[in-house]
Amino acid sequence: MGAWDIFKDGIFWVIQWFHSWCGDWGLAIIFITIVFRMLIYPITRKQFKSSYQMQKLQPKMKEIKERYPDDQQRQQQEQMKLYKEAKFNPLAGCLPMLLQMPIFIALYQVLQELEVRIGTTEGVSLFGIVPNLTVSAGTVFASGDIIALIPYVIMLLLFSASLLIPTLITQTGDKNTKMMMGVMAAVMLFFGWSVPAGVLLYWDVSSYIGVAQQQFSRTRLQHKDKLAEEENIDVTPVKVEVDRAERKARPKKKR
Repeated sequence: MGAWDIFKDGIFWVIQWFHSWCGDWGLAIIFITIVFRMLIYPITRKQFKSSYQMQKLQPKMKEIKERYPDDQQRQQQEQMKLYKEAKFNPLAGCLPMLLQMPIFIALYQVLQELEVRIGTTEGVSLFGIVPNLTVSAGTVFASGDIIALIPYVIMLLLFSASLLIPTLITQTGDKNTKMMMGVMAAVMLFFGWSVPAGVLLYWDVSSYIGVAQQQFSRTRLQHKDKLAEEENIDVTPVKVEVDRAERKARPKKKR
């Protein structure tokens, strides 16, 4: 048995433990998602701080582009200098995503193997609302049951929208960035069509917990900046202009 099989078995064991406690496979996936998001929060908090710093740097980034419109190399040099001064790491936002990918892939494979692991897929649902978490929206659509397809489509749309919401909330990025995120959301619709519903459930819950954490961190950072500004105002000495009386010439003594 390789390391990856041990990792998958660990994921299955945790989900099974939560299921034995709550009696619902969908709820068990939600619980494991919450636990994992809490574990990686110290890392994602750095990502949120990095994203917040990037938003604050946007006016200066725009100024650099306007100053050197035809010199891409100089733009990059000035941007890197700006990143260094602000202690901003452009790659910080990638780490939480990379940490989640093994969970994502392992859960995908565990759900595909669930019938072999537990002997059936009956009852592997989310409170019966999503009847079978081991199948994809595409599989349900192929069965011709349009009514049963509705919860799968809703999960799929939530999965796609989770990519757009952070950008819309923070209002960061130029038109090209927003367009790229829109294209990625459309690609995720295509990708999610063939993904088991349990994986979509994990991604939906993880994404929206991430949005809530981002808003919480953003509010704290804004409050911290506000306090720093108020402190700066308090310690800045107030200049008081005093009108000095014009000196009169002293009378000379007569001898």
